[in-house]
Amino acid sequence: MLQGTKENVQLVSDRTTRKRTIMDFNNLKKKKVPITMLTAHDYPSARFIESIAPPAPAPGSSPASAGSSTSPAPRGIDIALVGDSLAMVACGYPSTNYLTLDEMLYHCRSVARGCTTSFLVADLPFGSFSASVEDGVRAAVRLIQEGHMDAVKIEGGPEIVPLVRRLTEVGIPVMAHVGLTPQRQAALSGYRVQGKTVSSAVKVWEDARAVQDAGAFAVVLEAVPSKLAAWVTERLRIPTIGIGAGAGCDGQVLVQSDMLGVDSDLGAGGKGPRFLKKYADVGERAREAVRSYVDEVRRRVFPTEGEHTYPIEDKAWEGFLEAVEDTERQE
Repeated sequence: MLQGTKENVQLVSDRTTRKRTIMDFNNLKKKKVPITMLTAHDYPSARFIESIAPPAPAPGSSPASAGSSTSPAPRGIDIALVGDSLAMVACGYPSTNYLTLDEMLYHCRSVARGCTTSFLVADLPFGSFSASVEDGVRAAVRLIQEGHMDAVKIEGGPEIVPLVRRLTEVGIPVMAHVGLTPQRQAALSGYRVQGKTVSSAVKVWEDARAVQDAGAFAVVLEAVPSKLAAWVTERLRIPTIGIGAGAGCDGQVLVQSDMLGVDSDLGAGGKGPRFLKKYADVGERAREAVRSYVDEVRRRVFPTEGEHTYPIEDKAWEGFLEAVEDTERQE
């Protein structure tokens, strides 16, 4: 009886603390449990994601106490995306197209060190897969092997099908990305909503179906009408992750620094894109803290003696002064 209890606890622990898998996402889609996805670009942002994962249950706890019965594995963030949005939010570039593969690899390794239980996905940077399938495979292998990622994300429709097929053949999972594809924002005349006309909506659907049939395990739908996204989601076998695509998708993703309000000047009037919801105003809190620091340093309020300083015993101090005096006399 005791052995059985231990086994039950171990099973629950495995469910709640192990790394997420593609099978988990398929099960979540079938059970209509929303998939959570958030970007990370460095070790601290990865730790924010990892820190909200529920801890393993205490010995002797029942399986039911581990989380909601509606979810097969109660968790925090299911997928951590090292998105090429880091080009702007972490590197200060004007667009994602400036980010190189080597820069992406640096950020991937940092995230991988901080986030160990979420499924890790990295964008294939602009230009790293455009010339040939072979180039794309080499870049993807580096993201897995050197960047310690679990999968790669690729923007596009039928034109990326050969690469998606080849990557899945060699065992590299691919998350696709259709609708608004930021790497092609110049060709799209800016960051415009896709799927608002008949031809554009048909293209979103055909792109999503093409990448699914090529072997993608999930697809991001960005900036498309919510009605279209829900329709596509119902007809695809693979999970959809929405960003600006409504609640009818199988999951949602946001850029972490945006939803935390790290940059309050983001977008027109500091609001950012329409789909963005700010859950905090970290940027303003940070500025307030820096202003307070500058003020206290200049007024010599910080550091406070005894609170932010280290003491030295009187005997040691007197000995130090004597030693200095002896040295100076000898000079």
